[in-house]
Amino acid sequence: MDAFRGRSQTTKGIWMAKAQNIEPCTLVMDLEGTDGRERGEDDTAFEKQSALFALAVSDIVLINMWCHDIGREQAANKPLLKTVFQVMMRLFSPRKTTMLFVIRDKSKTPLENLEPILREDIQKIWDGVPKPHAHKDTPLSEFFNVQVVALNSYEEKEELFREQVSNLRDRFQQSIAPGGLAGDRRGVVPASGFSFSAQQFWKVIKENKDLDLPAHKVMVATVRCEEIGHEKVATFTADEEWQQFEEAVQSDYVPGFGKKISSLLDRCLSEYDMEAIYFDEGVRTSKRHQLESKLLQLVNPAYQSLLGHLRTRTLEAFKESFDKAVEKEGFAVAARDSTQIFLEKFDKGSEDATIQQVNWDPSKVKDKLKRDIEAHVVSVRATKLSELCATYEGKLTKALAEPVEALLDSASEDTWPAIRKLLQRETKAAVSGLESAISTFELDEATEKELLLRLENHGRSVVESKAREEAARILIRMKDRFSTLFSRDADSMPRVWTGKEDIKAITKTARSASMKLLSTMAAIRLEEDGDNIDTTLSLALVDAARPGTTDRSIQSLDPLASSSWERVPEERTLISPVQCKSLWRQFKAETEYTVTQAIAAQEANKRNNNWLPPPWALAAMAVLGFNEFMTLLRNPFYLAVMFVVFLVGKAMWVQLDIANEFRNGFLPALLSLSTKFVPTIMNILKRLADEGAAPAAPERQRETELQPRNNSSNSNVTSAGSSSLTSSENGPEYSSPVAQ
Repeated sequence: MDAFRGRSQTTKGIWMAKAQNIEPCTLVMDLEGTDGRERGEDDTAFEKQSALFALAVSDIVLINMWCHDIGREQAANKPLLKTVFQVMMRLFSPRKTTMLFVIRDKSKTPLENLEPILREDIQKIWDGVPKPHAHKDTPLSEFFNVQVVALNSYEEKEELFREQVSNLRDRFQQSIAPGGLAGDRRGVVPASGFSFSAQQFWKVIKENKDLDLPAHKVMVATVRCEEIGHEKVATFTADEEWQQFEEAVQSDYVPGFGKKISSLLDRCLSEYDMEAIYFDEGVRTSKRHQLESKLLQLVNPAYQSLLGHLRTRTLEAFKESFDKAVEKEGFAVAARDSTQIFLEKFDKGSEDATIQQVNWDPSKVKDKLKRDIEAHVVSVRATKLSELCATYEGKLTKALAEPVEALLDSASEDTWPAIRKLLQRETKAAVSGLESAISTFELDEATEKELLLRLENHGRSVVESKAREEAARILIRMKDRFSTLFSRDADSMPRVWTGKEDIKAITKTARSASMKLLSTMAAIRLEEDGDNIDTTLSLALVDAARPGTTDRSIQSLDPLASSSWERVPEERTLISPVQCKSLWRQFKAETEYTVTQAIAAQEANKRNNNWLPPPWALAAMAVLGFNEFMTLLRNPFYLAVMFVVFLVGKAMWVQLDIANEFRNGFLPALLSLSTKFVPTIMNILKRLADEGAAPAAPERQRETELQPRNNSSNSNVTSAGSSSLTSSENGPEYSSPVAQ
């Protein structure tokens, strides 16, 4: 320890002694200094092991630190403390230990300014050390009591140095007392067990490999190779060619990606090899692998994006090609061939994107492409099948709707058999066409049967829907049929109720036809199961209404007092028996007026056509008026007067339109004739006067007929010397000559 003989190691290993004049009994361990040249750069494990041993067994640890090393990384023993803390937390149960940092050769900087820096560095080391889960958030003060003391330079201020050392020595008196340097220690080992405890501590420390820290050249190689690696990563990232590739693959597929990226990676790794060739081979190789991994991590997103664009482009090309192929070939053949072709194209594209430095597997992207292709094929198949089904359903609907409506409107015994025959024929044709159309899809038997069965059911649903529509307006149909048969004859000409028609028979025929329509629309008869709806309705609605029906059992038991038909399922029932009864009652009520009007028209026609008196009255008039008749024949003057009176009366009859007036009733006719009688007489007299004052006309002019005065068959008197006969809407009209 003679300073004049040079500087060398003063302590080798660990020395232990009992402190003199210190109470209570205190053992002092002197540890070999760190970073000694005697051990060299390749043997730094012992200093870590000894430091950890001191922390494990001691209550107070004094750490010498040069004042000018505060703030430095290596000289301030920060890496050593970090390693020791980390291993200690893993190997031993933490105990309260006082770490007393002794700052040597204190400078002018006050201790109050140095101590916070030192404490902050210790806290950072503690925060950065990985800890067990139980002590993850435990503060440094829970396990270590950090204190700082400063000593002046021994060579420059020897007396002050000795005084400061003496004061520091005094602090170890009663150190385990409350408030002492080790006053709050825990996990105390009795003196008798100290030797065994220390041996066990040392054994555990020697067996731990984490303290075998690398040599200085390895550390230098590690740091430098890491720096070179970071530089190469930064250079690769800033490379314009790489940036262009990275930007290009974000929008579309880039051909030749694999070769170009492999070339960039080779260039970057070659530059690393050239710069790191003189460093430790193991470290250089390890860091090269790390550099390659980082570069591949940068490239991987671009590679995945490239595969994504390749998948999208392949899928779009497949869709376009597949749609065209379906039109030329069968669906199943087109799907198989197109799928195989475009999966092979994807394989070629992925091979072009392969990077030599890594063996990335594109199978996941290929599997996703395969799933997308299969999903598109399934979607197109579903669309095509749906279109085909809709087409044949539309054809079947068009072939059934109007014929079924016409057959239901005719309502005869053969209506439903004809509908069944029509349905069977059209359904068979549609099913055959659909079966031929879907044969190119190579569907499984169950799916094909399901589609054909759906088409058959559609045909039935069309008929049932049309039947339900017609049943909803059955009352209108019944009234229309009744009106047609009642108001028109066999030649479809309007009936004229002249009095010779049998209205009762016509009414019965029209109602029977309407009842037949009701019977036809009462239920859906697409099956050949027999039913008695027609008989039931005839029995209940027609036979029961006959006056001659006297069977009380028929009258007392109403066959329509039910909500369902016998042998007819509820789902095939369109109009229930109760509804039929109600509809028939309403139908009769609404058609009764038509029948009544026909009867009234027939009676009125009979009255209008019967102008002559009864035969007995004519015979009485002939017998009683024989004398008067003979008198007229003997006296021509009376006969002429009677003839003139007849002509004037006939003219008045025509002018006043008496026949039409009396058709409106007796009293209204009298009132109307009373208002028109005098004006008509005056009009006739005025015309006679006007024609008498006019000069004689040529013969043909005298024979000219008078023009009618009004629209209701009026006749004028001419100035000719003979009478002429004219016609009107109500019968023959006569005009008589009147002399001036």
